[in-house]
Amino acid sequence: MDLVLEAADRHLLTPYVYPAGWPEAEPCRQLLSLFVITNLGALALYLLFGTLSYYFIFDHELKKHPQFLENQVSREIAYALRSLPWISVPTVALFFAEVRGYSKLYDNIEDSPYGWSGVFFSMLSFLFFTDMGIYWIHRGLHHKLFYKRFHKPHHLWKIATPFASHAFHPVDGFMQSLPYHVYPFLFPLHKVTYLGLYIFVNVWTISIHDGDYRVPRLLRHIINGSAHHTDHHLYFDYNYGQYFTLWDKIGGSYKSPTSFEGKGPHDYLRKLREK
Repeated sequence: MDLVLEAADRHLLTPYVYPAGWPEAEPCRQLLSLFVITNLGALALYLLFGTLSYYFIFDHELKKHPQFLENQVSREIAYALRSLPWISVPTVALFFAEVRGYSKLYDNIEDSPYGWSGVFFSMLSFLFFTDMGIYWIHRGLHHKLFYKRFHKPHHLWKIATPFASHAFHPVDGFMQSLPYHVYPFLFPLHKVTYLGLYIFVNVWTISIHDGDYRVPRLLRHIINGSAHHTDHHLYFDYNYGQYFTLWDKIGGSYKSPTSFEGKGPHDYLRKLREK
């Protein structure tokens, strides 16, 4: 995040926003800047990719499903916009720790003893580490002690749209993002790679809510896609994973998506039309 902060300082904040006497490295200024940048960035990612997905990927026939709520899209967006600023508060604290040099993020490929192979390996390990973390956090949020208070609002959307992707209770949203932020404090990671992965995970979160259930046949039971996550929303106790089905299979919570078996939401709508 310090790359984004440095660019914002250089091109906008220092010359046009902050008083000349307020140093760029002053902690209060960094916290304020990070709060604004984090909120604007999250809003831009959510609205840009959510809108593109909604208009170009999401099957609007799904809005005819009996479990699609009245005014659901506007309700999803409103819920997400209320939650994002609160989610950003603890997120900014972690970004601040990164900016102050407490993480293992590094600037140059030469700074890694493993070079480009280390960058490639860190991308894979990031995905597997965060998938594992999100699986157990997500499954924990389904426990009766936490579900009704924190996670149930996200399950209001049985037939989700891309805009449901960030429509979480703030505690739920931050907890499920925590593995992304913890990783660079535990393992070396290139700063540009981290920024790219951060954008990727937000886009992926949108994609598993987009109602496009197509997955290459060879990857159907490996990749956790929209078909898997739709069944999670519909049947509650299955498919907690984020990218892969590995931890669901280990944890006994894997369910082959109903849409792959001719029993999904589109099939239900087809049967309704035939009647």
